[in-house]
Amino acid sequence: MKKIDKSDSQIELETLCNTVRTLVEQREFEKCELLITKAMEKYPHAPQPHNLIGILLEMEGDHLTAMKHFRAAWALDPSYIPARFNMERFLSFSPKGQIAFDETDCPIE
Repeated sequence: MKKIDKSDSQIELETLCNTVRTLVEQREFEKCELLITKAMEKYPHAPQPHNLIGILLEMEGDHLTAMKHFRAAWALDPSYIPARFNMERFLSFSPKGQIAFDETDCPIE
């Protein structure tokens, strides 16, 4: 079985997702925003920071801007399932299930 090596950027983005998840659970939104905006600057073409800022904005009640970031994440990488999952979840009149911080939060289809 061939081992798949992850790049430093992939590892850093995965770590970002896990850190933001923890900080959101602790309601540390300002720390989240700072980490995410730094990641957006460092990885402008990565979908993860846009998905994460969308989650943060949704939790703060800014639905319209959150949806723009989910769409941006999806546009950057149409195969990035968490962005599509969150868009569909937050467009629902009665959102069900958990928020998708990363792929591990998305149900297998």
